[in-house]
Amino acid sequence: MTPEMRSKILELLAAHNNMTMATVRPDGYPQATTVGYANDGFTIYFGCGTQSQKAHNLALNNKVSIAIDRDYENWNEIKGLSLGGTATPVTDPQEIEKVGALMFAKFPQARDFGPDVQHAMELYRVEPSVISVLDYTQGFGHTDLVTV
Repeated sequence: MTPEMRSKILELLAAHNNMTMATVRPDGYPQATTVGYANDGFTIYFGCGTQSQKAHNLALNNKVSIAIDRDYENWNEIKGLSLGGTATPVTDPQEIEKVGALMFAKFPQARDFGPDVQHAMELYRVEPSVISVLDYTQGFGHTDLVTV
């Protein structure tokens, strides 16, 4: 991966707050949900309810697909990311502390939820394996595929 592509991916990750993540339900159907995220380099962190369908899906199959973009009126301006990777629970106390700091920096309103939300939530780390960088400013449908 070129330094320019790495920089472009990191800029796109920093420019957005939400991602649409697809997990696999027990019946085999994909389930797409929108969730806030923070990142440290290419590693993406998110939280979800411990009893949520998403958490149950991830316990059975930790493969995820993620799309990160915004709504564009002009298709010639579309920029975003589509990636595939694996999601694993964050269990190390030092990493949990780091993720908390990343999340609070990006979403200061999360502090208002109070300490009870920590017990009802699980943090996950997504390690991408492949990233498709969408940049229609370089031509309609232009993508660059990057293996991580």
